[in-house]
Amino acid sequence: MKKFIILFIIITHGIYAQNSSEKALSLEECIQIALENNIDLERSKLRSETEELNFRGTKSDVLPAINASYSYAVTKGRSIDPFTNDVIDQQFNYSNAGLRLNTQIFNGFELRNSIQRDRFNMQAAEAEKEAVRQQLVLDVTLAYFQILNNRDLLRITKLRLKSTEQQMERIKSLYDEGEGNPADYSDIKGQLGSDMSAVIATENQLKQSKLNLALLINLDSKINIEEFHVLPEMQEYALSAEEIYSESLENLEVFEGQRLRINAAEEDVAVARSLFSPQISLFAQLNTNYSSLASLLNETGTQIVETGQFISIDGINYAVQTNQSQFSQQDIPYFDQLNNNLSSVAGISVDIPIFNGFRAKRQVALKKIQLDDERLQLENTKNEYLQAIKQALSDMNTAYEDYFLLQEQVAAYEESYEINEIRFQNGVSNLVAYIISKNNLDRSRINLANAKYEYLIRTKILDYYRGL
Repeated sequence: MKKFIILFIIITHGIYAQNSSEKALSLEECIQIALENNIDLERSKLRSETEELNFRGTKSDVLPAINASYSYAVTKGRSIDPFTNDVIDQQFNYSNAGLRLNTQIFNGFELRNSIQRDRFNMQAAEAEKEAVRQQLVLDVTLAYFQILNNRDLLRITKLRLKSTEQQMERIKSLYDEGEGNPADYSDIKGQLGSDMSAVIATENQLKQSKLNLALLINLDSKINIEEFHVLPEMQEYALSAEEIYSESLENLEVFEGQRLRINAAEEDVAVARSLFSPQISLFAQLNTNYSSLASLLNETGTQIVETGQFISIDGINYAVQTNQSQFSQQDIPYFDQLNNNLSSVAGISVDIPIFNGFRAKRQVALKKIQLDDERLQLENTKNEYLQAIKQALSDMNTAYEDYFLLQEQVAAYEESYEINEIRFQNGVSNLVAYIISKNNLDRSRINLANAKYEYLIRTKILDYYRGL
């Protein structure tokens, strides 16, 4: 037993010295890094921001729509003079400008229900983001303790290998001197290979657990974690599965998110029902135009001209003359035309659904199916969590009971191993009995370490289900 403690200290110190070049992260630091770097959490934040923008967009639909338009063009060939409405065949420039306003007065409460639906979706996305955060904290915690568990297992397997190496050196020395049973040397070599394989397998498990934690906290560098010097005391869990489940319904955001999705689906059904209702809107429009052909005729004076008619007096024909006004053509300025050609219209429109190919009925039926699906999803989640809680509690209780049984088993195997080691070294017992005793002790120590961390991990899972 004293040899085991000395070897444990030596190997622990060696592992610590090997990793001292890497910064050791505490559990709190790992959780903080994960909250800053985890991709799934970042994506949940983006979904939450998207739902918030959708909600703001739906709220803005209550405002009237105001749009302005402007166009300017050159026309060639046969067309209509926009000033005189005559058919012409010449090039001219024209321009149109307008301002339109449209606002809904009533649409079967579609807008009100849409706003409420998107509000629930926004709140659900926020709850789902918090649920991802809660799950991430749990996953990081479990990954952290899995590394601790594998680290302890590696220490045990290395101690086991070290002990076998020492026995091998002793038996090899006897074998080289021609003393002892040659089969003992072969057996101990086989045991050494088995112990070396166990060390390699445990090292691989430790590397894999570190990779899992690195993936959760999204770090590319090697991970080294701090020692957990004080583990929780082994004690029975105070709550039953039903009590833990009741707390989870109140505290876990995953349930709140799904309840809000159900509320949103109910509002979506109401939105679909608005297709059966008439829609009433107000509209107003202001228009004007310009044409390069538009002009004014200004009187510049009068002039006497012949009419082409004659009058005969005493047989003499005299030409008939008249006084004719003279005009000059003047283009109408651009902004004067826009001002003079202003026209406006305002009114109310009513859109009454009479027949739309059963589209409204079909839409309502689809939304009801989606609502039922959301409700079933919530019930399924409740059932899954209840079963998971029962399983975690059962596993924790099993680990709790195993821990104390294994403590007694380790103590018994330690005593047996010490006796067999002394008997073997004194030649009273054979190597087979020694190896069996040694393997029993090593397996019991590994099982004890696993039971300790199994209890701790299941306790953390139950705390998560309670929303702690």
